[in-house]
This record gives sequence, structure tokens and C-alpha cells, in this order.
Amino acid sequence: MRCAILFLTLGVGILPAQVNPASQAARKWRETHERAIVGEFFDLLAIPNIARDRGNIRRNANLIAKMLEKRGVKAQLVEHGPANPVVRGEILTPGATRTIVFYAHYDGQPLDPKEWATPPFEPVLRDRSLEKDGRVVALPPAGTPFDPESRIYARSASDDKAPIIAIVTALDAIKAAGLKTKSNIRFVFEGEEEAGSINLEALLAAHKDLFTGDIWLICDGPVHQTRRQLVAFGARGVVGFDVTVYGPRRELHSGHYGNWAPNPAMELVRLLASMKDDTGHVLVDGFYEGIEPLSETEKRAVAEAPPVDVELIRELWLGSTEGAPKKLVELLQSPSFNIRGMASSRIGDQASNVIPSTASASIDMRLVKGMDHARTIDRVVEHIRKQGYFIVDADPSAEARMAHPKIAKITGREGYNAARTSMDLPISQEVVRVVESARGPSVKLPTMGGSVPLVAIERAVGTRTITIPIANHDNNQHSSNENLRLQNLWDGIELMAALLTM
Repeated sequence: MRCAILFLTLGVGILPAQVNPASQAARKWRETHERAIVGEFFDLLAIPNIARDRGNIRRNANLIAKMLEKRGVKAQLVEHGPANPVVRGEILTPGATRTIVFYAHYDGQPLDPKEWATPPFEPVLRDRSLEKDGRVVALPPAGTPFDPESRIYARSASDDKAPIIAIVTALDAIKAAGLKTKSNIRFVFEGEEEAGSINLEALLAAHKDLFTGDIWLICDGPVHQTRRQLVAFGARGVVGFDVTVYGPRRELHSGHYGNWAPNPAMELVRLLASMKDDTGHVLVDGFYEGIEPLSETEKRAVAEAPPVDVELIRELWLGSTEGAPKKLVELLQSPSFNIRGMASSRIGDQASNVIPSTASASIDMRLVKGMDHARTIDRVVEHIRKQGYFIVDADPSAEARMAHPKIAKITGREGYNAARTSMDLPISQEVVRVVESARGPSVKLPTMGGSVPLVAIERAVGTRTITIPIANHDNNQHSSNENLRLQNLWDGIELMAALLTM
């Protein structure tokens, strides 16, 4: 009784891990096929997958389709207009009354190979993380277990090819154990999520009959920082833009012209500082208007989430956090304003004593439900205008630059809104039960911090979405030296087997 009371107090249910027959079968299968699983994963990771690289994107799509067909899954590439191919698979189950759709993406973030310890499309195994001085090691021979704390390093090892290999391996395990699916199953693997999923909604809407489902399970993102399984019922939206401000026509000697010619780098710093205070609060007028409040169930889930701030502060060497004393899990339920990169002239050994000609910044804003991405951008542009800037969408002419003391070029503006599924729905509660039957107590959150095009999916095919990630939280997602902890892959295989048979 004491254990049951403890679990209920934590809000995580009372089911222990590994009571799910499919996840048990997946563990047994994996334990005898680890080398083959990692070998197949390496083959997939070796294909470059930047969305604009259309040739290699198609190579990825073709290989994934073959991986599905190898498991007896009917697979096809669905294309529409300029969109990269979506790999679609389907399992029809006799007598099924519902359809479950599994989503992941096979494209990855752009990169600079010079920033990687090893080439990003030459996957390697390290005995531990690079931060702990992990060494590249050879794959053990077939039949020899892998160290579960070792890590695979490659672009998209975690974001987001890991769920694809977990799913196909789970299909192997289910078949070998003689287990059957109870629902119709569809797989949707997108090829331009990291480019903003700009064509996804149109593609889904144009082929709606191929993609409908009662629930879409979004297999993207990291598990909770405690390594407990995360079940997220929504994701923040995202919108980004680039801003460039202008100084002299050409770079000028800082001694001859300093204190006279306006410095665009200094102007940009002042402009960006005007948008956010020291606590992280965004100062743009109307930025927080229209936000849909959390329900009582959602507030309770946030309050019950395990605290991780102290451990993360130590892990990340932080001297302070924005928004304190609020915790990370609370702040993820709010919108954010982030400078993701800045550039002006040169620095370090390449620096010159000059006044730069231009200065640029790239911005992303994470949105919560109730915010509109286009309206949010408009509010930011109006804020820039109020700081005395003349707004343009292309490099200004000489006449324009001399006519206006301050000019800001705004480009980009791509994005999508947030979405959130009710945690009180029967399907939501069923997903939690199945997840916990495979992985034990989970962390349940109304919204995860990252962005996935949930709203495009929900609008296009009239469904609901729940996110079930598998990657480790310290995977260097979107950065150099992206990695996947082996135990996260093993756990993901067991989780996908349970969800495939729910």
C-alpha cells in the first residue's frame, strides 16, 4: 500500500515497467540482435539529410521505404509540389476500429562539419559522451552486448532518425513473438521538418485519405531530464526572422571615423536589448495577449513534474537562470524570445579595427497556444519601427540609406502556431497507461519546449497529437556532435513495440 500511495502522490500511476508483453518481447529481441540494429542504424545515419540537399533526401526516403517493406509494411513516397517526399507506411489490421499514426522526420539541422569532432555523416560509437572524454570504439561483434551508456555520434542520431530505427526494430520483435496489432497503423516520416515543415500541411491536405488517423503519436524530441519517459500533449509553435541594420556603405577605420559614423553592431545590440528585460520578460507590446490558460489538470501536471533545475544548473555551468524563481518546467509553458545567432564584421584573430558596414541577428520565438505566429511577427516589427527604424524587406538603396537615420531589413517570417491536446481525453489516458506499462512512471506535460508542426497536422487531417520522445536530454540536438545514448534507443524500441500493439 505504501508504494501505491507514493506513486499516486507523484501523479505517475501504479504500473511498474515491463508488464507489457510487446515491450518484453522487444527487449528479448533486442538483446540478441544489438549489432544488426546498430549496423542498420549506421547505414541510415551515413546518408546526408539536410532538407535542401534534394538528392540525398531522396536517398534517405528510398532507404526508409525499403526498411519498412523489409518488415512487410506497405510503403510509398508521397509527394506534392515542392515538398520533399513523405515516406508513408501502412499496416491494415482485420477488424480494427481505429487508426494510429506514428510520425517522425528523417531530415536534420544544417551544420558546419568543422565544428564536429568526427564527420557528421560518418557515424561512430563512443564509450561515453564527449563531455566525459568519450573515445571512439569499435562496434562489438555480433552476440556481444553493447555498453548501454555508450553513444552514437552523427547528425540526426537523436533528432530524428532514432525513432525510425526503433519503430522498424519493434516491428521485427512483434513479428518474431507472434504478436498482432489491434489497430490500423500508419507511419509518416517527413523530410523537411528542420526546414520548418513549410509544405507539410498542403501535402497532407492534398492526400488526406492517406494520412487520417484517430491519434498521431509524434516521435520527436528528448525524454525528461530525469531520464523518465516524457508524454507531452502539446508543443510550442515557432516563428523566426532575420534582422539586418546598416552603417556606412563600406567598413571604416575606427580611429578615423569612430564617434562619427554610426556603428550598426552597437545599434543592433541596443535594438535587441529593448525587446527583453533581465528576467526574460519580452517587452514587445501585446506579445503575451491571447494566450490560452492551462486547465486544472494541466496545472497539476506541471506542479507534479520532477524538479531538475539544480542538477541542470550544475550540468550546464550556469551562474543564474532567466525567469527565476520559476522552474524550467513552468517557463516552458510560456512563450520565449531567443537570439539564435549574430554577425557583424570579424572577431578574434580575424578582427580589424573597423566600424562594420552591417550587423545581423537571427531570432526565433517559441509560441504557446492562443498566439498567432504572423501576428507575433507583426508586433515585433512594430516594436522595431517604434525604436526609430525604417523597415524594408530587401537591401536598401543608397537613396533610402541616406534618407533614414535607421533602417532595419526584416526577412524570413516563417513559422507555425502551437497545439495542445487535452490530457483528460480517453485516448490521452490510454496512451499514458500503455507508456507506463512499458517504461514505468512517466512525466506528463501539457507542452514540451521544442516545436513540432502539430497544428499543421491537426488542421490538415482533423486529428489529435501526443508526443512520445525517446532521445536523451543531453543529445546536442540542433548543434554539433549530436548523439544518442544507447540505452535510450533500447528503451525506445520497447516503447514503440508497446504503442504499436495498443
